[in-house]
Amino acid sequence: MTKLAIRFVLAVSALLFTGQAIASGDATSSITPTEAQVRLAEGNARFVAGENTFPHFDAARRKETSQNGQHPFATVIACSDSRVPVEVLFDQGIGDVFVIRVAGNVSDTDEIGSIEYGVDHLGTPVMVVLGHKSCGAVTAVVTGAEVHGSIPPLVDNIEPAVARAKAAHPELEGKALVPYAVKENVWRSIADLLKNSPAVAERAADGRVKVVGAIYDIESGAVEWLGTHPAEELLLEAHGAAARR
Repeated sequence: MTKLAIRFVLAVSALLFTGQAIASGDATSSITPTEAQVRLAEGNARFVAGENTFPHFDAARRKETSQNGQHPFATVIACSDSRVPVEVLFDQGIGDVFVIRVAGNVSDTDEIGSIEYGVDHLGTPVMVVLGHKSCGAVTAVVTGAEVHGSIPPLVDNIEPAVARAKAAHPELEGKALVPYAVKENVWRSIADLLKNSPAVAERAADGRVKVVGAIYDIESGAVEWLGTHPAEELLLEAHGAAARR
């Protein structure tokens, strides 16, 4: 696509979505967790089909969010991998998604604090832990790669996930185990979040937020939705939250 064509597409997108951008600040407060997840899924379907609409990237959106603050409808923690462009793969724009990125999409102290800002302060109704295929951080732990500097205390959050994957698939080793470890790492990140964040756990228990896992395929562009943590009820019980559902 030529530069002129790209500019034309962006210009048309700006015209189409200016009205939506101005109205979105009020609309997001009433969106349900299911509706929020559907919006992400629909955006990803457009991305996979090569039909991105590039919403909310215009001057009107910048002005609206600058003057009226941010009202995202989703919080997403994803890997820092440059092949995982969160807003693009969900076909969302400025102010739509509150994004936290860290190698291995782990939920440690800083990440949980950031998630709480999106979920508890901004009130997003859906929280997504987004892993991805061929994750370098997970692969490093699976293969026992040598890491140095500040990386070891970062990837130690991934080690329990890899251990669970190995226990479930003793017949696999090396890179063959990575896809299973990636999935376990998503579950581990959700578990760490719900165990260590009473604020998020309370909102999950009373239905104000839905915490779900997902895995992004860096080749196809598709997001596989995993749903809520299999042991969510037990995790919420740690805060006495499940009983209040």
